[in-house]
Amino acid sequence: MTSELERLRGVMAELRVRCPWDAQQTHASLLTHLVEETCEVVDAVELGDDEELAEELGDLLLQVYFHARIAEDDGRFTLDDVARGISDKLVRRHPHVFADEDAPVDIRRGWEAAKRVEKGRTSALEGIAHSMSAVARAQKVISRTRSHSVPIELPLEPITAEEVGEQALELVARAQSSGVDADAAIRHALCALEASIVTAEEHSHA
Repeated sequence: MTSELERLRGVMAELRVRCPWDAQQTHASLLTHLVEETCEVVDAVELGDDEELAEELGDLLLQVYFHARIAEDDGRFTLDDVARGISDKLVRRHPHVFADEDAPVDIRRGWEAAKRVEKGRTSALEGIAHSMSAVARAQKVISRTRSHSVPIELPLEPITAEEVGEQALELVARAQSSGVDADAAIRHALCALEASIVTAEEHSHA
């Protein structure tokens, strides 16, 4: 019996041949849909509706199959290459699961260390997507800075999720009333932080 994943693969291949709209799509033209479907998965998770979540995950899975099919049509890579790559990566970065090694005390830090070695990265900032929202990118930059032990001071005072939400909204409201673009202000401050991180890394490697 054909698995549902193989069925989806066949459906996608058929659409690329027989549907004019699907046949015209490119990686770039699908980006808006990819972002939209990802956001709808987030909404479904926060809603807590399993039926809605299953549907939205299906829409997101379609995007993976769609992009892989476009690449396969161009002779670049296949869906199997995509699946093989992530499987190999997961096995390689979890030696405490697949190679009988002891689990690291800090699994996230171990993951980042393995990624740094594999990709030959020299900076905590390498590989962070520039297309993320300002807040999401700021959180990633700060997380990387700490996991890479970059010698730079960052606030450590504990705060609750409720306080973060309330204070962030308060700052946005104050910014709006003052004629300040809050998103642009965060991006500007983040650029300054990233410059400080680069300087700190250069000094530590000197």
